[in-house]
Amino acid sequence: MSVRGMTGLEEQGTEDHVPALSGRLSRLLSSSGVDSRSLPWDRFSAWLHCLCVVGFDLELGQTVEVLYPKHAKLTDKEKSNICYLSFPDSNSGCLGDTQFCFRFRQSSGRKVSLHCLLDQFQKDSPLYLKKDSACYYGYVYFRQVRDKTLKRGYFQKSLVMISKLPYVTFFHTVLKQIAPEYFEKNEPCLEAACCDIDRWPAPSPGKTLNLPIMGVVMKVRIPTCYDKPGTSQLLEATEQTDALISITLPTVHEVDLFRSFYPVFFHIQMLWELVLLGEPIVVMAPSPSESSETVLALISCISPLKYCCDFRPYFTIHDTEFKEYTTRTQAPPSIILGVTNPFFAKTLQHWPHIIRIGDVKIAGEVPKQVKVRKLKSLKTLDSKPGVYSSYKPFLTRDEDIIKQLQKGVQQKRPSEAQNAILRRYFLELTQSFIIPLERYVASLMPLQKTISPWKSPPQLRPFSQDEFIKTLEKTGPQLTSRIKADWIGLYRHFLKSLNFDGWFRTRRKEMTQKLEALHLEALCDEDLLVWIQKHTEVEAVDLVLKLKNKLFQANRENLPVKPSTLEKLQMHIDTIIVALPEDLHGILLTTGPV
Repeated sequence: MSVRGMTGLEEQGTEDHVPALSGRLSRLLSSSGVDSRSLPWDRFSAWLHCLCVVGFDLELGQTVEVLYPKHAKLTDKEKSNICYLSFPDSNSGCLGDTQFCFRFRQSSGRKVSLHCLLDQFQKDSPLYLKKDSACYYGYVYFRQVRDKTLKRGYFQKSLVMISKLPYVTFFHTVLKQIAPEYFEKNEPCLEAACCDIDRWPAPSPGKTLNLPIMGVVMKVRIPTCYDKPGTSQLLEATEQTDALISITLPTVHEVDLFRSFYPVFFHIQMLWELVLLGEPIVVMAPSPSESSETVLALISCISPLKYCCDFRPYFTIHDTEFKEYTTRTQAPPSIILGVTNPFFAKTLQHWPHIIRIGDVKIAGEVPKQVKVRKLKSLKTLDSKPGVYSSYKPFLTRDEDIIKQLQKGVQQKRPSEAQNAILRRYFLELTQSFIIPLERYVASLMPLQKTISPWKSPPQLRPFSQDEFIKTLEKTGPQLTSRIKADWIGLYRHFLKSLNFDGWFRTRRKEMTQKLEALHLEALCDEDLLVWIQKHTEVEAVDLVLKLKNKLFQANRENLPVKPSTLEKLQMHIDTIIVALPEDLHGILLTTGPV
């Protein structure tokens, strides 16, 4: 039998790898504070792409006035998007300080930079918190105050953090520390803040980090994919460090669901369905902060399932994708748009689902129950708050959660408690929906006894929609959810969505890697010295090369194998090389994966 057949490896290309870079990356991601060997701005790049100031020029309009670090690269298209998205629409009338979030596409053709290569170290991050490969997030602190000394009569400026990380709560908190001081003392304090960030350890999942910024220390913990959903894993500080901690964040990414859904909370189940199915949704709000909070709340309501469609927490008519999203020649794409300009009320009338958010003022009064209105009744942004759609939900409304939230409003239950109730409700609803899918997909995995080191790893069985639907009678959501629903209809719709496609691609990759790992363990359990004694020298050399490829693959793809298994594989390689003629030792020891 050939070595290729034995190891189950076909010839395949490998990505170029630079040893110097990998060493630098490992140092960068070390959890032990500052590493003097890493280059300036390496640690900064693990958190942020850049920090910029956007001001208003009477002749030029919005312009990027300051960019840190100085070497940070932005294309003209990216700068244009940042400029327009960093200011509220003139209709918003945001006086004082306003914080919000936006998201825009990264320009194509950009060279891979160091912080993009850090993605391979995020294997322990939950899917919904991994770095965004295609888009940037912009976290904005906008100040508008009257100033008679300026021609325009107003001081208008935004401090913006551009990052690949969806840590909305974290970055808004950081901006609160930096922006007010910047507006008072100008540029020198930005440089100081960036130097602080460049001293931070990398955002490693599962570790509690103490991050100094502008004279205070923030304590945060980046969640891991192993955390139990719905629980906060932030560790308590020791007595010695308590005195140093100024700010402790219970979450880096979660928004206040109850505040965001308060104006339309009679329809929370319907909104959950629309997000789950990847339906096109427009959120019309009076300000960018309410627009972005609502969009982020929508995509997080199906957590821990990742929202795999596009979303723009704040979107303007100047966005480079404006024509793409507003054309009437084709159906609206699977995206959630947050807008504030009344112009969109006419431009997006053909969209199937529109959520109108008024000024959010949570008082002791329960908002009146409002029926879902037809789209034709939506004329302007001044239309009544509510949901405009002709969608017919698959789930019957759960009156219990509505009454529970209503009672909380009447009794003036703290917003944090209301938010926790709603988040737990959505979590249980999503888990009830996804568990039958998880159970069925697990059944597609070959039995472990079918894995042999002498054959290629077995393949997963294909996903069959009809076969899955048949399992629902005995293992459907009705086992864990009290809600009555047309579950089969909902699943059939979901299986056509981008959210299912993204979820299944991830699960298939995980299970394929598991099969590779099991195959690797089976290979390590074989006595390969006995095998090479029965084969030619050429086949033994081929075996060494294939085993090296296996070892490289395991490290590159972070296969779920024990460190002891990788050590055992390396020992196999070394032992076989020693057993070969001495003139081959030098070549085989220095030869990398092929």
